Amino acid sequence: MTQNMRLSAGGRVDRARSVSFTFDGKAFMGHPGDTVASALIANGVHLFGRSFKYHRPRGLLGSGVEEPNALLNVDRGQGRTEPNQRATMIPLVDGLVLESQNRSPSLRWDWGAVNDRLSPFIPAGFYYKTFLWPKSFWHRVYEPRIRKLAGLGQAPDVPDADQYAHRWAHCETLIIGAGPAGLAAALAASEADKRVILCDEGEELGGALLSDPGNTIDGLPAWQWLERAKAILDDRHNVVVLPRTTAFAYGIDNLVALAQRLTDHLPPVEAAGPRQRQWFVRAGEVILATGSIERPLVFPNNDRPGIMLASAARTLLNRFGVACGRKAVVVVNHDSGYEVALELAAAGVDVIAIVDQRTAAPAEMADNARALGIEVLCEAHPLTTSGRRRISGVSIGSPSGQRRFKCDHLLMAGGWTPSVHLFSQSRGAVAWDEGVQGFVPARAVQSQTSVGACKGTFATSECLAEGWLAGGGDAGLAPKAGISRSDASGILRPPPLRRRGSRYKAFVDFQNDVTAKDIGLAVQEGFTSVEHVKRYTTNGMATDQGRTSNLNALAIAAAAQNRTIPEAGLTTFRAPFTPVTFGALAGYTAGELFEPVRLSPVACRAIEAGAVFEPVGQWRRARYFPIHGETMDEAVARECKAVHEQAGMTDASSIGKIEVVGPDAGAFLDMLYVTSSSRLKIGRCRYSLMLREDGFILDDGVIARLDGDRFHVTTTTSGAANVLHVMEDFRQTELPHMKVWLTSTSEQWAVIVVNGPRSREILSTLVEGIDMSEDDFPHMTFREGKIREVPVRIFRVSFTSELGFEVNVPARRATEVWDALADAGHDRGLTLYGTEASHVLRAERGFILVGQDTDGTVTPFDAGLGSMVGMAKADFLGKRSLMRPLMSAAGRRELVGLLTEDRTSLLEEGCQVVNAGDPRVSLGHVSSSYRSEAFGRPIALGLVRDGRARIGQSLAVANGDQLTRIRVVEPMFLKQRGTGNV
Repeated sequence: MTQNMRLSAGGRVDRARSVSFTFDGKAFMGHPGDTVASALIANGVHLFGRSFKYHRPRGLLGSGVEEPNALLNVDRGQGRTEPNQRATMIPLVDGLVLESQNRSPSLRWDWGAVNDRLSPFIPAGFYYKTFLWPKSFWHRVYEPRIRKLAGLGQAPDVPDADQYAHRWAHCETLIIGAGPAGLAAALAASEADKRVILCDEGEELGGALLSDPGNTIDGLPAWQWLERAKAILDDRHNVVVLPRTTAFAYGIDNLVALAQRLTDHLPPVEAAGPRQRQWFVRAGEVILATGSIERPLVFPNNDRPGIMLASAARTLLNRFGVACGRKAVVVVNHDSGYEVALELAAAGVDVIAIVDQRTAAPAEMADNARALGIEVLCEAHPLTTSGRRRISGVSIGSPSGQRRFKCDHLLMAGGWTPSVHLFSQSRGAVAWDEGVQGFVPARAVQSQTSVGACKGTFATSECLAEGWLAGGGDAGLAPKAGISRSDASGILRPPPLRRRGSRYKAFVDFQNDVTAKDIGLAVQEGFTSVEHVKRYTTNGMATDQGRTSNLNALAIAAAAQNRTIPEAGLTTFRAPFTPVTFGALAGYTAGELFEPVRLSPVACRAIEAGAVFEPVGQWRRARYFPIHGETMDEAVARECKAVHEQAGMTDASSIGKIEVVGPDAGAFLDMLYVTSSSRLKIGRCRYSLMLREDGFILDDGVIARLDGDRFHVTTTTSGAANVLHVMEDFRQTELPHMKVWLTSTSEQWAVIVVNGPRSREILSTLVEGIDMSEDDFPHMTFREGKIREVPVRIFRVSFTSELGFEVNVPARRATEVWDALADAGHDRGLTLYGTEASHVLRAERGFILVGQDTDGTVTPFDAGLGSMVGMAKADFLGKRSLMRPLMSAAGRRELVGLLTEDRTSLLEEGCQVVNAGDPRVSLGHVSSSYRSEAFGRPIALGLVRDGRARIGQSLAVANGDQLTRIRVVEPMFLKQRGTGNV
């Protein structure tokens, strides 16, 4: 039977309304404003889950993101399930279905608890030692079972039904944390006319003030001042306030990633639009007001349900109007524990004793406690606790002897650890503060300021003052608190390591079941680096990230080595600060938008013509056009024949197109490509290659000079984005002095290619303003004109052995020009052809396909294109690498043609080229292989060691499971065809 632990008054919940939810199949009631944790505690539930390794009963420890134990599976209905959600961070809404994790068959009776009995056999690092023999068992036996047991929750097995969003924002000041320091900073910064973004991970702003209603600020009760501050910020047009928003990653140049929960606080029936949004905020300055986290204490059996942080009990009491139990013992080594004890006693909780580990108690606080009937013990410490699914008592050791107290909850006040996670991510340096007994920000490397508790400042008035000054306010006008909560230093004292043979466990990391003995064992076995200790024991890993365990573990490891904590060092804080859903990270990039399918402006015509499409990167291009039940080989043969004998038309809109503009455009391209563009005449085109810095081919394309300061550059379909990235990188970093601008025009222009002996005839019937004759429109030139009143750019280039033209037309009018060309070519044998025929046609001529006939290790000289490389130029991308001796040494693989001696076998692409007499050594591989009706036999291109020197030789290809004899030939099967062609 559950107890009602809700107090008769107090808290910020809406007691006038109730909401229902279930936990492990049992129905409960709570109020709007509750978290799942506060609602369950209010209903007398203290057992939340089982620990990861030993399956020990676990209850609530903290009240916020630091919570390591109360991880639940949340079902919001309609297939919306999510594991490993902190009960302390789940706002209570009507209809939630919650389940505990890591237990079977039930939370109360878990067969995995046998691990607790077997703990002597599974110490830290046992899996590194246990599963080494027999070696053959690892993949068959050990790994499947370990994978089945790994993890805390059950991953959803249905697609995520929610939507997520991304947003970019810029501001002068980004303030992270809306406690007293953050609010003061926002109030001061927003008085100036600059953009301010204030974010806080909580359901509402206020931070520590939400648990401190008895304080006053500027003469107003803390909660009243808080409401006034929120109203002021809401009224200021230059302020964006983001509650329920966690800053989880801090990058360079003050780029901070935020995860905003948009609808998690709403019932599923009311939730509309994106569930979460990821913000990318670029800030002029960042003010960190991320607060601090109370440290637990390490003593035997310190993990029973009902043992929790004192600050968590205070939050439950003051913010949610919930008592954690009837009888409390408070164990402290920091003055803040006395404050909590006094508040609990004032609310009617029977606080039996305050157990102070220090030699002397704060006199005034101790007197106040004794006046309320609370026994105060100094130089005392817990020896162990009792209870099965909830604490029932604690044994205390002190100079006067051993005592035992009965209690139903025990509170730990071990001091405060500043939250320096984001500061550390920003590459700031931290330093040990002896007074704080923790690491604090020491040196920032970005435009950033830390204020309040994350800096080691705990007095409320000082937090308000620091935030106000950081926001640019006048020191004399800073808000002042009526009560500055005690910031007396605590004692970070490492607990004694577990004595041999003892059956008690003193837990350091509650989530991963890491004990003090585990830390000592890691040091004993030679893991002296804190990073090694972390990985050997798993301390501070998973969702906890060391918030409650890190400093205690460091203290134990340092003591085991007779070192100080600063000497032992600090582990690295990596993003994300708290777990972020994959949905928020992906944003719109999910489902059909994970990799959006791109279709050209005339793809509709290919669909109407019955084309079979294939993926080319994100693009879908027509591969071939079967008619009358043709196979692909039959359709491709027919399409190639039409191009060779009459005319063919294909859609090449997907090729990348970049306009390079500016007074230095020609010189800029000279530095990026192997050929010279600055000397290219207006109206002329030139085929060129872009290399990587290591001298290998990155991409190819045609460069056309449109005007004196304007060039049109084409790229491969898949290389468009990468080439633009390389250009932009050089423009900004290597050649910033050049006056040049880059614009991607890939979507602006559709490209219709017309090839074949009758291509000029077809275009001549339609083109206006261009003389299509050979003399006025020679190869590798371009002209501008019109087709049916549509402005076009026509490039006289060909990717085949036939006469060819590339018609560039504004994308929005592409279908008009396509239809006009189709009509004009109807009686002239014009045939549609796809990418497969295009590949055959280019291979017949020996043209390379970057990414297929190159593999990242091919230079222009290897590809037979060395004559176009301007080695006489002062410099270009990759030139220095091309000059290395190895780039021209014997034994390099070179592009050659390959013909089978039986004239019928089609080689498989990727097959290895070998010596027929010794097939064990690879000489290269087949890069392209097709059937060529025009050549009368299969053809292939390949990269072969010293290939050009082997022309005329006989080799073999390991074609499937047999050797096929081949002859090495020039990589050009069809010579120039048609008047004026290349």
